[in-house]
Amino acid sequence: MLKPTALGMTTNLHNSEKRDEKMFIQTKPGDNATELEFFPAETVYENGPLDISQKDAASSSPLAQRLYEIDGVAAVTLKSESIIVSKTDARDWASLRTEIFGAIVAHFQSVETAVNENADDAPGEFDAEIIEQIKDLLATRIVPAVTQSGGDVSFHSYKNGKLYLKFQGPAFSMLTGIQNMLRHYIPEITAVLDYREALPKPGLKTPEGIAIRKLLEEKVNPSIAAHGGRITLVDLQKDRAYVRLDGGCQGCGMADVTLKQGVAVEIQNLVPSITEVLDVTDHADGTNPYYQPA
Repeated sequence: MLKPTALGMTTNLHNSEKRDEKMFIQTKPGDNATELEFFPAETVYENGPLDISQKDAASSSPLAQRLYEIDGVAAVTLKSESIIVSKTDARDWASLRTEIFGAIVAHFQSVETAVNENADDAPGEFDAEIIEQIKDLLATRIVPAVTQSGGDVSFHSYKNGKLYLKFQGPAFSMLTGIQNMLRHYIPEITAVLDYREALPKPGLKTPEGIAIRKLLEEKVNPSIAAHGGRITLVDLQKDRAYVRLDGGCQGCGMADVTLKQGVAVEIQNLVPSITEVLDVTDHADGTNPYYQPA
């Protein structure tokens, strides 16, 4: 339920505030008391996460520059759909948060981009060398093997040791092998992830989200692993659970039946407050060798 604040804004039980009819910003605590993450319900920076220092903000990011103009803002990180702001100990969030809301709203009402096109997160010399090695391994060793099974995999991004790839069809079921090969040749890689894992998923950290993820990992996924399938909880928002079907489940003609008569029932039995389980899989990119509709 929404309730008015002294500033004429509105806030709900999930720490959300509405600045105007088109901008609805949610917040959640960061990893420590000096961090707060802001979700403006708009795409922030698709290639994120990107850390922007105060020194570089003026030349690289109009959004970060606005935020650094606020007294007490110590660090800014732009993610795909959120902004992480760190503060100094001298300021408290009660007043600082309102100023940050104003800067974010002003940015999205302007015609400016979050990051200047000529100053986005181009990799440094060291990262560029690693990325070239990754692309070479993908082209010469991994893609040829994956395409034999009817799938495909391509490079998306690399940052701080984490490699994000785009998987299609059965390719996701080969993730372990792909990761082992890449890390064998490039030890700097600490993890290989689906590119969608970089998106913010605040609902996954709730007790309900943790319980559903445990259900999928311990009960559902083992039963469909024989078909190269996997089901992942993407996010949990109020009474809706969003799941993604990968591997053999992507593009499967029976995916809807499996979801509605199997997985959704299991999830709703575990968490009765969930009224809908929605499939966000891009089935058009998937192929399935086990079933094809007539």
